[in-house]
Amino acid sequence: MATEEDVRGICLGLPGVTERSSWGQPAWFAKTLMARIWEEGVVTVKTGEREALAAMDPDKFYWTPHHDGSPNLILIRLDKIDVDELTGLLQESYRIAGTPK
Repeated sequence: MATEEDVRGICLGLPGVTERSSWGQPAWFAKTLMARIWEEGVVTVKTGEREALAAMDPDKFYWTPHHDGSPNLILIRLDKIDVDELTGLLQESYRIAGTPK
């Protein structure tokens, strides 16, 4: 089970990532947004595998109608994911978000 502190530590461990508030929630930015706490216990990240992840494990991965226009965004329930898997997804999100200057 991962936590918001795990998200923070992984994100801030990547080169050039900064933390600031987005929509009143903690968010982490590379060149663009790479991760944000959506609500307590849920983080949104960028992925090229949204459909496959949600089909594979809809209890862990999902999105809301708010995300329909952003096909790279997926929501992850932190209590359903281990830190190693979360790390891989945050690294992918970092690559998609672009390298900071």
